[in-house]
Amino acid sequence: MSHAAPHPPRSGQPRRTPAHRPVRALSALLVIALAALGGMTACGGEPAGRAPLWQEAAVDGPGPSPAAAAPAAGAPASGKKAISMSATGDIVMGNVPGKLPANDGQGFFDAVKAALAADLVMGNLEEPLTDDTGTSKCGPKKSDDCHQFRAPPAYAGHLRDAGFMLLNQANNHGNDFGPAGYRNTQKSLADQGLKHTGAPDEITVVEVEGVTVAIAGFSAYAWNNSLVNISAAERVVKRAATMADLVIVQAHMGAEGADKTRVKPGTEMFLGENRGDPVKFSHAVIDAGADLVVGHGPHVLRGMEFYKGRLIAYSLGNFAGGGGTLSNRGPLGLGGVMKVSLTPDGSWAGGEFVSTYMNGAGKPTMDTDDRGLELIRTVGASDFPTTGAQFDDDGKISPPVS
Repeated sequence: MSHAAPHPPRSGQPRRTPAHRPVRALSALLVIALAALGGMTACGGEPAGRAPLWQEAAVDGPGPSPAAAAPAAGAPASGKKAISMSATGDIVMGNVPGKLPANDGQGFFDAVKAALAADLVMGNLEEPLTDDTGTSKCGPKKSDDCHQFRAPPAYAGHLRDAGFMLLNQANNHGNDFGPAGYRNTQKSLADQGLKHTGAPDEITVVEVEGVTVAIAGFSAYAWNNSLVNISAAERVVKRAATMADLVIVQAHMGAEGADKTRVKPGTEMFLGENRGDPVKFSHAVIDAGADLVVGHGPHVLRGMEFYKGRLIAYSLGNFAGGGGTLSNRGPLGLGGVMKVSLTPDGSWAGGEFVSTYMNGAGKPTMDTDDRGLELIRTVGASDFPTTGAQFDDDGKISPPVS
């Protein structure tokens, strides 16, 4: 990954200064002490045979997560390295009973595993991983226009094998099988050493290469932090900013459909639902302390912009739709892996977009034609003529030239 010169802290937003670090250090010691007493590992730890290479502290979440696969990049003056993060859009591995992938999903992510590698690998899990709970969104007489997803709990292992470390549950399908299905998904992930985020007031804090990262997920639904109530969202992010060096926001926002690649100011509606104001929300959470906004939800790629030195990806599109669960027609089939490196104070240290597409089986596949990159570059230039992210032909992401 290429690395640009770090940008200064955004204007108008006080950064977390060295004066705050003793507090975080004390918190870390308390976390370690609690972990030693078993208070943070009840929901599962490292899978057998996997040595933990990073430590983490979870707030309102389960225990340890797996190791990072790729080295961090850069070394700021503070002595702490910049860390690399990768993120994807919507992930549906299959749907019980009749739309599961071949070989029970073994090797589902093999084609894109190398592209995902980073110090922290995140994805938007657009389905519960649970057995049937007896409660479902569509009910026993499911109509053709009601969509619900569910994959077996063991499929969390496929996410682990791909290198994912944290999955976002803040989306419209996270609660398809009710609160029990939501909790079962958290347990399925924790059993594989994976982290989750997205429940109301849930802030997940991990430590990567000595840098603490707080992640919170937002959607328009009651089972998640709200992106419609922007004041409430700001409070969550401000709290997160006191707990870590970096704050990452996962946001399931915007209307859905093949024709929804453009970002426009104002509230977006879909099927009578308020899907938020993506621009207003993203700017507000950055003002509150977020260092990166990872968007998904429209099922298509959207443009990216820089706001006060922080990157906003308005939608990373469809990453996986196993068993034909998600359409791969036209722009609906395009996705990608966004890779970003940030220094501990949130300054930009480089980025890249790697194009993928869903093949006929809905598996994520490398796109050598870079159709996703071209789409993001085209719509981003139109939607954000002065603030849009810049992309070279290799997918390197750069801030706009001021």
